Amino acid sequence: MAEPKSNRVYFISIILLMAVCPILSILIDVVKNESPDLILTIGKWFVFWAAGVRFLVAGLKQALQPSFTAQSIFNVKDPGARDIVREVGFGNISIGIASILSRGFPAWLAPCALIAGLYYGLAGLVHIARPQRNALEQTALISDLAMFVVLIGFFLSRVF
Repeated sequence: MAEPKSNRVYFISIILLMAVCPILSILIDVVKNESPDLILTIGKWFVFWAAGVRFLVAGLKQALQPSFTAQSIFNVKDPGARDIVREVGFGNISIGIASILSRGFPAWLAPCALIAGLYYGLAGLVHIARPQRNALEQTALISDLAMFVVLIGFFLSRVF
């Protein structure tokens, strides 16, 4: 059976927003010698792409098409779940906008990394607790835990 188009789009968006775009942005900054602080450069671009753009896109998808998250990722068919997913989407939109704005407000960078990193870590724990994960949820688990490590690592580098 062929993989649905929405699943392919999900996988591609995860790869682009949580790996390709931040890594390319970091490499461009390094080549252009934009910042002597490599950790700051890494944090800046992962907060922008993986927390900012990723959460904004996910939040919009959850707010506008909540059944995708409920059914495709969590295998919940109950129509009542859509309202819960939609509200989670509003939180994701908020985190995403704040993280994108951190590019213009550098003081927001570490707090956005902390908030997004904690969200990813807690979401990853929820995925771990579900032994019957489909491919989409397995992808969410891996990407959530990876972003937890990157964003919390960056936050800790700024605090200590």
